[in-house]
Amino acid sequence: MRTFGEAPPEETGLFARLKQGLAKSSASLAGNIGGLFTKKKLDAETVAGLEEVLIRADMGVTEAKRLAAAVAKNRYDSEITDAEVRAILAREIAATLKPLQQPLTIDSGKRPFVILVAGVNGTGKTTTIGKLARRLAGEGHKVVLAAGDTFRAAAIEQLGVWAKRAGAGFVAGKAGGDAAGLAFEALERAQKENADILLIDTAGRLANKSGLMAELEKIARVLKKRDASAPHAVLLVLDATTGQNVLTQVEAFKATVPLTGLIMTKLDGTAKGGILVALAARFPLPVHFIGVGEGEADLQSFDAEPFAQALIGTA
Repeated sequence: MRTFGEAPPEETGLFARLKQGLAKSSASLAGNIGGLFTKKKLDAETVAGLEEVLIRADMGVTEAKRLAAAVAKNRYDSEITDAEVRAILAREIAATLKPLQQPLTIDSGKRPFVILVAGVNGTGKTTTIGKLARRLAGEGHKVVLAAGDTFRAAAIEQLGVWAKRAGAGFVAGKAGGDAAGLAFEALERAQKENADILLIDTAGRLANKSGLMAELEKIARVLKKRDASAPHAVLLVLDATTGQNVLTQVEAFKATVPLTGLIMTKLDGTAKGGILVALAARFPLPVHFIGVGEGEADLQSFDAEPFAQALIGTA
């Protein structure tokens, strides 16, 4: 049993990339908090204002109230600075997110280890799979990529490019072909080639489209005909810029396939990075990776404490 997702020690500047990627969220939160705490005494009006700031950062009403209450606890009519407020928030958010901080575990006893990747349109799913393939191959794993997004010829071509970069095997069919059949064929090939990991891309699908969601369930079901334990991991890629909609997406996909983990992309493109806090409060699913930019190194293992510090701007 091996864990994947912990940054190798030779990687440097990851926290700097994280801070840069969360700059929009951090600037918005720090600016709004700083504007609130100009008074010398903490009062109910200021606490209510803090709740609004946290809600606007997409942390959700329940979590915003809880976090604001943590700041106010035993501090009413006391002096408090915006720096102290941010330090308290960073600690509370890190504690909330800590249970989600779990690396992707590759069970070497299941070979190939089958990872099915799903998500709605536009999340950056195919690119994320490519980056994962590069990192896995860099760890010494023999990887096969399957272009299960048969609806888009561009997605097939894109994944083929990533396969070459990673030195990975590549299985693809014709655009418009049967995705479940392609996944079965890919697993068959990965088994014959004695691959360590099979990464399967799937078409982007809206959570409210029952036909497409049924197709995703079919892919998972067909894989079991070749390996009763597959898929061994089902990852959902989420786009942070869609805010609270990610909660609906997790709910819908979770009802269709057995989700084992999440990847949050595009955190650099939004001022609402607090969505991870709302996600943690509602779903106990691991967040294996976050995307804070377009470079390969910008797909980072999720680490609760530095994330909270970068989000709130305390470091």
